[in-house]
Amino acid sequence: MAGKVWFIGAGPGDPDLITVKGRKLLEQAGAILYAGSLVDQAATMYAPEGCVIRDSKDMTLEEMVAWVIDQASRNAIVVRLQTGDPGLYGALIEMTRPLTAAGIEWAVVPGVSSAMASMAAAGESLTLPEVTQTVILTRTAGRTPMPEGEDLVSLARHHCTLCIYLSITLLHEVQAALREAGWREDAPILVVQKASWPGLEKIVRGTLADIKRKCQDEKIGSQAMIVASPTLGSADWESLVRSKLYDPTFTHRFRKASEDNGND
Repeated sequence: MAGKVWFIGAGPGDPDLITVKGRKLLEQAGAILYAGSLVDQAATMYAPEGCVIRDSKDMTLEEMVAWVIDQASRNAIVVRLQTGDPGLYGALIEMTRPLTAAGIEWAVVPGVSSAMASMAAAGESLTLPEVTQTVILTRTAGRTPMPEGEDLVSLARHHCTLCIYLSITLLHEVQAALREAGWREDAPILVVQKASWPGLEKIVRGTLADIKRKCQDEKIGSQAMIVASPTLGSADWESLVRSKLYDPTFTHRFRKASEDNGND
C-alpha cells in the first residue's frame, strides 16, 4: 500500500520557523526530498534515524517525481521539503498531478514566506489602516515571462504593498517600473537578503532613488526580497490612523463602544 506524500513549507531559512505540524511529519518521515539552501538543516535536525534524505538540486522534475513515487512504495510518510511555502513559486502542481495519476495520496503543509519574514525582520507592517490594505506578491519577468496584465508597471500603479520575489538581479528594472507607475524618487524601499537565516540576514533601507547603490554597497546580489510599500517607516510617523478593531469608540460583537474617545 502506497504511503502519503507531504509537501511541507520549511519557511524562509531559519529551521525554527517550520510549523509544528511540518516538524512532526519530518520526525516521522521515512524519506525526505529537500530543496537545498538551509532547508537541509531542517531535514537533518528533525529527521529520524534511518530516514532516506536526498537533495533535489541536481534533479529534474521527472527524476524528483520518480524518486518520490518510489519512496512512497517503501514508506508511510514521504516529505517533499521546500523553502518558503509550497504553493508560491514552486513546482507543486507539476509534482502532484503525476502523484494523483499514480493513485498516491498527498497533502500540503503551508510555510512562512520570505515576504512575511522580511517584514518581520525589519519590524514593518504589510498593511496599515487608510494607507494600504492590499499586498501583491509578484516578480519581474526573467526566463519565466509574466502573463498579460501582470507586468510590474501595471501592478505598481495600485500604489499598495509590493513584495517582489526573485528580482534582486533586476533591481534596475524594478526601479524603472516603479518610476513609470508614478512612484516618487523618495518612496521607501526595503531589501532583505536571506531573511531569518541565522547570522546571514541583511536589511537594507533606502528610497527608489538610492536603493540599488545601497544594495551594491552591501554586495547583495541574490536571495533577497524587495518590498515597495507606503507603509514602510511608519513606526516613526508622527501619527497613524487607528485600527477600528481596537478603537474604544468602535463597536463589534465582542465589545461595545465606550463614550470615552480614549484620549483622556
